[in-house]
Formats: sequence, C-alpha cells, structure tokens
Amino acid sequence: MDLDVFVTAHRAEWDRLEALLQRQRHLTGAEVDELVALYQRTATHLSLIQSSAPDPQLTGRLSQLVARARSAVTGIRRASWRDVTRFLTYGFPAAVYRSRHWWVPTALVSTAVAVLLGWWIGTHPDVQASTAAPSELRELTRPGGQYETYYSSHPAASFAAQVWTNNAQAAALCLVLGVFLGLPVLWILFQNMLNLGVGFGLMSSAGRLDTFLGLILPHGLLELTAVFVAAGTGLRLGWTLIDPGPRTRRSALAEEGRAAVGMAIGLALVLFVSGAIEGFVTPSGLPTWARIGIGIVAELAFLAYVYVLGGRAARAGETGDVEAAERSATVPTAA
Repeated sequence: MDLDVFVTAHRAEWDRLEALLQRQRHLTGAEVDELVALYQRTATHLSLIQSSAPDPQLTGRLSQLVARARSAVTGIRRASWRDVTRFLTYGFPAAVYRSRHWWVPTALVSTAVAVLLGWWIGTHPDVQASTAAPSELRELTRPGGQYETYYSSHPAASFAAQVWTNNAQAAALCLVLGVFLGLPVLWILFQNMLNLGVGFGLMSSAGRLDTFLGLILPHGLLELTAVFVAAGTGLRLGWTLIDPGPRTRRSALAEEGRAAVGMAIGLALVLFVSGAIEGFVTPSGLPTWARIGIGIVAELAFLAYVYVLGGRAARAGETGDVEAAERSATVPTAA
C-alpha cells in the first residue's frame, strides 16, 4: 500500500471526524450519523495501516481519533455491580474451566515432583545435612518448633494479609511471565515445590509427617490450586505465542492475555480465602480433622464453582475475555 496516496485519499474524512468531535454536544441527527460512519471507516483505516504500512506518527493520530470517536459513540462506560456479577459467575470460572487441560496436568506433575523431593530429602541424611546444621534441623522439626510456630507467631489478621500478598504476587507473576515461553513459570513452580518438598522431607524424617500435613492441608489445598491455575494459564499463554492456531498471533495473545488479566483478579479473591484460612484456621485450636475438613470443603467448593458454573458458561460461549464492545476493532484475515 502506498501510504502517501492512502493519506491523501482519506485525510479529508479524518479532518471531518475531528471537526465533528470538537462540537459533539451540538450535533444534529444527520451529523451524528455522519460521525458514526466516519468512526467506523477511520477504525478500518487504522487497522489497514497497522497491518500493511505502519507509521508511528500516523498510527498515533488515528488511534487517538478512533478512541475519542468511540467514546463519543458509545459513551463512557462505568463499572457496575452487573459487571462484578457477570465476572464472578461467567467470566472468571469460564476462563479457569477453559484452562483446565493445562492447570490440571500442571497440578499433578508439580505434586509428584514435591512428593519425590520430599521422599529424597527424607531418606537421605546427607541431603538433610546440606540443608541446615543438625541443631537447626532439630529446632525446625521438634514439637513446638519453627514449623509449628510459623503459623501462630504473628497476629492472624496481619499474617493472613502478608500471606495473601505474597501468594497473589506469585500467581500474577505466573500469569504475566507466561509470554516468555513459560520458562519463568516453570522456575516459580519448581521453587514452590522445592519449599514444599523440603518441609515434607524434614518433618517425615523426624517422624512428624502427620503434624506437617495437619498444618499444610487446611490452607494449602486451595492455595496450591490457585498457584497451579495461574501457572497452567501462564504456560498456555506461552504456548499461544508458539502456536496461535487459526488466529493471528497478535489476536490470540490479545484474547488470551485479556482473559489472563481477569483470572489474576479472580485468583486474588481465591487466595484471599486461602490466606484467611491460613491466618485464622491453621493456627487455631481446632482438632486436626476439623482444620483439614475446612480445607477440603474450600477446595471442593472451588472445584464445583469452576466445573459447574465455569463449564456451563464455557459451553455457552464464554471465554473470560472482555465483552465484545470493549475489544479493539479488528479486520478479517484470509482463511
């Protein structure tokens, strides 16, 4: 495409659209119709320029013009409780459900890695010795030691807030760093499984595996599931960069990336629940079976939420992306 010829042919339309936008509150009915038509044509012009002859200055001008026209045509949309309800009942669970073929295998493989690391550490005294000095290991694993007091050494509310912040950051990193072909996600996963495996191995070698499971399971089931969902989605995002399917790579990344951002918000809510359990239930005086039971109920509730509400929404065509009216304009691509 000859950019100079294209600009000469359409500059008058762009100037006219800009003139209408400057007096948009005083337009006649015919001028409103003209503004809508010019907005649609300018959006198409912008897409053609971006795909065929990108020019930073011209693209910047038309992007600003299209954004202003879109705001004039559709109005300023404000978030409402309807958006929150739709997100929680359709968008978020559907996005998690659609990613299940990634995060379920991620969960299974990661759990197996943590168990193997725990077995290896627990059955090899030389590995334990390389972890810490014998006196430190005894302090960690003895009754009333650091593994147990960790959950009750701080006020429950502040501890829950700290746990939630750390876990939300880890989940967000998994989602965001997936675009780097998933490699940072694998590293974050390994670090989490290594920490879990070390605790598993050291406590089992001290004959206190039941105590360790009683401390980790109440909050860990839901917490780790959220991390696995984030990691699996991050890996899926990285794979989209390699194989976008029938979509263009740009469109595929935009769609999956928007859904991933929504999942980050939803997973922050899930991790808030697990953080509350870790802060208030795990260190409580409840019997072990009751604490673990609360963790199992929370986990089953989340899975039912994903597979029932999310499955229904996904089958109805929900993807977790923003509504069609909020997406950027696109032009058809050749089959």
